[in-house]
Amino acid sequence: MTSEIQAGETRASELQERALHVLETVFGYPAFRGQQADIVEHVASGGDALVLMPTGGGKSLCYQIPALLRDGVGVVISPLIALMQDQVDALAEVGVRAAFLNSTQTFEETLRIERLVRTGEIDLVYVAPERLMTQRCLDLFESAHISLFAIDEAHCVSQWGHDFRPEYIRLSILHERFPHVPRIALTATADQLTRAEIAQRLQLEEARQFVSSFDRPNIRYSIVEKGNGRKQLLDFISSEHPGDSGIVYCLSRKKVEETAEFLNEHGIRSLPYHAGMDHALRASNQSRFLREENIVMVATIAFGMGIDKPDVRFVCHLDLPKSLEGYYQETGRAGRDGAPSNAWMAYGLQDVVLQRRMIDESEADENFKRVLSSKLDAMLGLCETLSCRRMRLLEYFGERSGPCGNCDTCLMPPVSFDATVPVQKLLSAIYRVDQRFAAGHVIDVLRGAQTERITQWHHDRLTVYGVGADRGEQEWRAIVRQAISLGLVTVDHESYSSLKLTDAARPVLKGEQKVQLRQYQKPVKQKRADRPAKSYVEMDLSKSEQAIFEKLRWWRMETARAHNVPAYVIFVDATLREIAKAKPGSLEELRGVSGVGEKKLASYGEEIVALIADMM
Repeated sequence: MTSEIQAGETRASELQERALHVLETVFGYPAFRGQQADIVEHVASGGDALVLMPTGGGKSLCYQIPALLRDGVGVVISPLIALMQDQVDALAEVGVRAAFLNSTQTFEETLRIERLVRTGEIDLVYVAPERLMTQRCLDLFESAHISLFAIDEAHCVSQWGHDFRPEYIRLSILHERFPHVPRIALTATADQLTRAEIAQRLQLEEARQFVSSFDRPNIRYSIVEKGNGRKQLLDFISSEHPGDSGIVYCLSRKKVEETAEFLNEHGIRSLPYHAGMDHALRASNQSRFLREENIVMVATIAFGMGIDKPDVRFVCHLDLPKSLEGYYQETGRAGRDGAPSNAWMAYGLQDVVLQRRMIDESEADENFKRVLSSKLDAMLGLCETLSCRRMRLLEYFGERSGPCGNCDTCLMPPVSFDATVPVQKLLSAIYRVDQRFAAGHVIDVLRGAQTERITQWHHDRLTVYGVGADRGEQEWRAIVRQAISLGLVTVDHESYSSLKLTDAARPVLKGEQKVQLRQYQKPVKQKRADRPAKSYVEMDLSKSEQAIFEKLRWWRMETARAHNVPAYVIFVDATLREIAKAKPGSLEELRGVSGVGEKKLASYGEEIVALIADMM
């Protein structure tokens, strides 16, 4: 028994050494991060795995390296055809033999790739789930030697997830038809409910689960009171991120088009993206965003899954996301390179009303609506929290932490106040107008406004008329919004979005329960002078190093254009900064820089060394 244990330990040690060698020579990194080493060893040894790792945490290495260590072809199931080309290009740059099978290829090209799969002359092949399910594709993989199956964006299998894809449910066929091939399912976002469903639907109940921290410490979370959302967005980008790449999410296609046009009119290079656009234009806009710098993509949630662009410096929301999973997934597209980035949202009463209406009017059954409502409640809780936003976000995913010191509520703690009396006034006004009117009219009554509607309904004769004249309209809107998020008030969309009291309002009205709310703060335009020192480049590099870095960026842009690939496929900014600091005078000195593997050293090493020599 002892000899068997020793033999097992020896095999594990040898596997770890091989894995580290691949990491260093192929991908150019000196060490694994977090749980990567354990995941690679487990899958390379033939084990199944369910991996939850934040965006930018290095999920792709968790299946790419095992595929290179095991005999055969690794199959990667990815939901986005549009991104397969860039993923394959990135692997080709480091010397990995990769290809994809999808509907964009000619019949001859498909035959060529299928032959490479059958003969094992390829390391990795990417397929969409719909393609995988065809009899032709299944027969192909049964006739080949498959090393592993990697199911990327695995949260798509869950009906409780934020991006459910029905075709993912059928992926359980992999366990049935390829029982001896290891499977690894990966996602950046899954709460406990979603995680359990992924395991159940993909028949990975026995798989080892690897759950990394959900924390993205380089992202600063900020949520502001929505006034003029587009103007606030413009002020934010102009003051915090002039010239940076970013993503702006909107709920509707119309708002996407209008916001992109608005930003372009104000000198910010922007492109729209939504499912209603012409397919060719949509693909072109996505390609430009990935391959060019300093572009802001304005999009619906149709855009973003699997986006590998590492230098997205900000993600903004002009509308409230439906869930914390969606919010986390979308904001996680910022700062994949680990550099300081922002997640900014403008949020107001109308967002709450609209999301409630969408749930109420959906054709889902009552149980599903309850789940959607609970997810929205968690999202509202993040928006209205008086404590650290990061703590609240991580708590949702089952992770405890202390105050982060890098979100708006930590940097500028909100003021809370005893809002029992104003909330009682609000609840009384809703009751006095017979729970038949929307927020705007109720607020007009509270403020003593003189409108035709108030006169028509004789609401100026009510005892609550004018009792809230000491507060402005926006302040009352903030109180209404928080009352809804606390469950004291609900919105009835069948009767023109009228406000109605819930059972939870009774003890507040009777004075048996106090209410603490966040004090309304008028939106303040951030001046350029107020801008924090966010430029990690300027902080990290000396003047001469900065000049080298800029020259390397220019070289990278020209090289990427010549190779017809995104700039980050050549080298990411972090690697260029390391080169600028190291100032390598030889290929051997360049070899030690993180992100420079053997293939890239051979392809670009002499150019880089010569470029630096010219500047010294």
